[in-house]
Amino acid sequence: MDTISSSASLSTPRFRCFDPTNSYHSTTTVNHRPYFLTFSANSTTASTRDCSSKDAMKNSTKYEPKIITGDDGYVLEDVPHLTDHISDLPTYPNPLQDNPSYSVVKQYFVNADDTVAQKIVVQKDSPRGTHFRRAGPRQKVYFESDEVHACIVTCGGLCPGLNTVIRELVCGLYHMYGVNRVLGIEGGYRGFYARNTVSLSPKVVNDIHKRGGTILGTSRGGYDTSKIVDSIQDRGINQVYIIGGDGTQRGASVIFEEIRRRGLKVAVVGIPKTIDNDIPVIDKSFGFDTAVEEAQRAINAAHVEAESFENGIGVVKLMGRYSGFIAMHATLASRDVDCCLIPESPFYLEGPGGLFEFIRKRLKEHGHMVIVIAEGAGQELLCESMRAMDQQDASGNKLLQDVGLWISQKIKDNFANREKMNITLKYIDPTYMIRAIPSNASDNVYCTLLAHSAIHGAMAGYTGFTVGPVNGRHAYIPFHRVTERQNKVVITDRMWARLLSSTNQPSFVDPKQVIKEKDTVDEEPRSQLLNGENHIDTLTTQERV
Repeated sequence: MDTISSSASLSTPRFRCFDPTNSYHSTTTVNHRPYFLTFSANSTTASTRDCSSKDAMKNSTKYEPKIITGDDGYVLEDVPHLTDHISDLPTYPNPLQDNPSYSVVKQYFVNADDTVAQKIVVQKDSPRGTHFRRAGPRQKVYFESDEVHACIVTCGGLCPGLNTVIRELVCGLYHMYGVNRVLGIEGGYRGFYARNTVSLSPKVVNDIHKRGGTILGTSRGGYDTSKIVDSIQDRGINQVYIIGGDGTQRGASVIFEEIRRRGLKVAVVGIPKTIDNDIPVIDKSFGFDTAVEEAQRAINAAHVEAESFENGIGVVKLMGRYSGFIAMHATLASRDVDCCLIPESPFYLEGPGGLFEFIRKRLKEHGHMVIVIAEGAGQELLCESMRAMDQQDASGNKLLQDVGLWISQKIKDNFANREKMNITLKYIDPTYMIRAIPSNASDNVYCTLLAHSAIHGAMAGYTGFTVGPVNGRHAYIPFHRVTERQNKVVITDRMWARLLSSTNQPSFVDPKQVIKEKDTVDEEPRSQLLNGENHIDTLTTQERV
């Protein structure tokens, strides 16, 4: 068990948080203000099982976000800086100003006052709302090129684009900032203390973006804060780039807090990775576009199989443990799908308006159909028909039953025993084929931007943040904002309505629930609803006209 606490208590002034009922007369400031953490007087112990031991990490430390307010309801949720806990750090000119590749750029550096708005659809009387610090190179840096000793680690499941991010981190550090010492940590978090490291250079990583997976290896589990930070300190590492999903980012947050407690000059940067696109605030996660594109092959195969047989049914299971974005977008892109089932939209099998009735109707009309189901859909139905097992994997995620096999068998049994109709059902699960492929062109470009933004932030002295696009502009986002909840499809939104219109499937929603949702919308401020789930931001980016 690793202890991530201190007996010391920090007395801190409090920043005025955003309150729409207040008037705003203060002048916006972007100077680095202290990032205050409050450690409990008693030791707080975190489970070492994994970076996503969610309860342990959630309660490990209590800190006050770095909030800066300004006129007209302007709120900047800033990220920590090395100068918050280390005074009198020297600065150096950014070497990019002498880089010939950037000689044609009109403005080398990001303005110190630049921030990115979380909401871009507002009314004329709306407060300016929440902003994040804009990503990009700064005029002054807090590391000299020869001083930097960086490391890169990949954690969690595979995702298209991992190797591209690794490559661009290594090449970006070398070509933009002249950094020669970059270590690859093998095998996830436990690699810090239980595995060998590999030295990375542009030559070593030159072609890795053409391969799937990660050259560093990955794992779930093995998280131990003290051992990890001890390893960072012993190796003289001063920039840590951590690539992983929400559980990994929780681990990165705790690592940052322990490094800060020890007073080390180490920048900790998270690069969000989740194929499910379930990380909030950012527009999307890398690998998502590739996953949606590759899912088309499975859907096309299911469609060919289904239409080749009388009463043919093709069932495709796609990723989506808690969020159905891949299934939804793959369905909309395909146009061959007759029914899409996701975790956010409960469904039922029997009775009027149920799934079996819809399948029977569609088979009579077209003679075949294709069903796409996300892995997390219908789990409550499985629990009713099977003995629920409350087990977790090494990352703390609940182990799910195979809903694809289950629903395929249910459909077969229903039509054989009740409907007395002969059907031919083919089930396809392309999950690991999708996870293991290289990223496509769109994701390759996106991974490059993520890596470069992360490097610029670390060199500028920022730490304890994750990087990602917010309304099309890359920004530095505090760890807690990307780990406090999950991004989910909102089934009362227009995007889901477009899907229902495309498939002509029933909504499977209880009419009473719809009325309740509409009443909630009428009662709550529209801005609050929009802030509830980040999918609105994603749609805004996609639908600009």
